[in-house]
Amino acid sequence: MNAAKNRVIYLASGNAHKVAEMGALAERDGLGVQILSAKALGGMPPVVEDTGSFLGNARKKARALWEQAPPGSVVLADDSGVCVEHLGGGPGVESAYFAGPQGDAAANLRKLAEVMRGVPAERRGAKFYCLLLLIDEAGAEHVFEGECRGVLLEEPRGGAGFGYDPLFVPEGHARSYAELGEEVKGRISHRARAWAKLAAWWRAP
Repeated sequence: MNAAKNRVIYLASGNAHKVAEMGALAERDGLGVQILSAKALGGMPPVVEDTGSFLGNARKKARALWEQAPPGSVVLADDSGVCVEHLGGGPGVESAYFAGPQGDAAANLRKLAEVMRGVPAERRGAKFYCLLLLIDEAGAEHVFEGECRGVLLEEPRGGAGFGYDPLFVPEGHARSYAELGEEVKGRISHRARAWAKLAAWWRAP
C-alpha cells in the first residue's frame, strides 16, 4: 500500500471505542493516518449481519460504507467476538447480539457470566478473535486476522475496556482485559494482532 495516497481510513462502525482503539494503534505505529468513524460519511448504512461468518459480516459492513464514500476512499471493517470452548465456539460471530438483537454490551456480558457460572476451570478456555477487512481505493479487499487466547473469569473484573473485556484473562496474565490497561492490551489483544498485520502491509512499498 502506498501510504502517501491516503491519510484517512474510514471505519465501518459507529462504535466510538473501536475508533479510539484503532486510532491509538495507528498513532503508535506512526502510520500517519487518521481513523474516522462512519459518522464522517453521514453515518453507517443499515447492515444486517446475517452471513454466519466473521469474514462475511466484515465484508458486508465494509462494502456498504465504501459504496457511499467518495471515490478513492479506503474503508476498514472489523468483525470480532469471543469464542468459548464450553459453548462450542460460541457466541463467536453472534457476540454482539448474544443477549438479543438490541446489541446491549452490558446485557451480553451478564449473559455470558451467567451461562458460564459453575463451569469448571478446565472448561473455561476462550479466545478473542478479530478479522479486519480493508477495501483499498481501487476496491480490492485485504484481510488481516488476529486472536488472543485465555480463560473466562467467574465474575467480571475491571472498569476499563468494553464488551466482554472484564470477563476475559489472556494467557500469561492474571488480570482481565479490563484491568490490564490500554498499553498492555494494545500489544496483546486480538485486534492489536490483526492491526499489526495491517500496519505491516500498509508500510510495504
